Amino acid sequence: MADRRTPRPSGSGGGSRPSRASGSGKPAGGKPAGGKPGGGKPAGGKPGGGKPRGSNPARGKPASGRPAGDRPRSDRPRTDSRGSDKPRSDRPRDPHIPDEIAAEQLDRSVLLELRTLPDGLAEIVARHLVAADLAMADDDVELAMAHIEAARRRAGRVAAVREAAGVAAYKAGKFSEAISELRTARRMTGSNSFIPMIADCERGLGRPQKALDLIRATNTKTLDDETRSELLIVGAGARADLGQISAAIITLQVPELTKLRPGTARARLQYAYSDFLAQVGRTNEAWEWMERAAASDIDGATDAAERCEEFAGIAFTEEIGSDPAND
Repeated sequence: MADRRTPRPSGSGGGSRPSRASGSGKPAGGKPAGGKPGGGKPAGGKPGGGKPRGSNPARGKPASGRPAGDRPRSDRPRTDSRGSDKPRSDRPRDPHIPDEIAAEQLDRSVLLELRTLPDGLAEIVARHLVAADLAMADDDVELAMAHIEAARRRAGRVAAVREAAGVAAYKAGKFSEAISELRTARRMTGSNSFIPMIADCERGLGRPQKALDLIRATNTKTLDDETRSELLIVGAGARADLGQISAAIITLQVPELTKLRPGTARARLQYAYSDFLAQVGRTNEAWEWMERAAASDIDGATDAAERCEEFAGIAFTEEIGSDPAND
């Protein structure tokens, strides 16, 4: 659905962004995306750009030409098979979908997937996915998961819905659930774009070696630049989890660090590399690479610019505290 966002990097630049699901989470370098197990700042705090394959709503897009009252409303009481007006008590109540949310706000590729459903049902599912994406953008993961669950009850065989469920669980730090949903989405689509998040979930469950095994088994030549970069960041984070910080640094010393075009993938790689350099006390190099990350981050996906100011403050403090006799 929405963009894909961050696991727990060693810093905020890692905002993770693998697939397309609601509020999608992106593995970040140091810690996995729910952010819980390991700390680390969220990646810049921005929900991501563009409309990924999931349900990233086109903000500002007019809500459908049809009056709100003509749209199926998921919050209306359901009737049982005999036509009773009593709401069914055997399933959770669906969260309310604001009238201004329209199915047309969903990414077109996901709308195409939903065409396998009856028209009225497809619209309800689409609006739940858009509502989930908006909730995720507001950091209301609980509400996002409620909308996704409502969509999942109606369209559990649609890959985009399972992906949305996996990404939301990942963002919430429910890593076992996330792995299950993302693996299902991967089986349904054959896409390897979910691997960075799945590997990062293994880290979140305290299984960094399993994350590394999954990464080794992946043919990275089949991955696009962004997915390959995320996989490198997760692999470096797994090395760090094992106490192998030097190996984490070496993992990120790849041509992509400078050869990728400016944008989120390069910025996140440089950000993660800077973070690991800082962890081993190579402050000046870390500052230099954080400045590069800030310059690469033309999409505003990380907080690299703020981190540069932090590094400048550290350097200034060290200069003030230095002993002139030793200069």
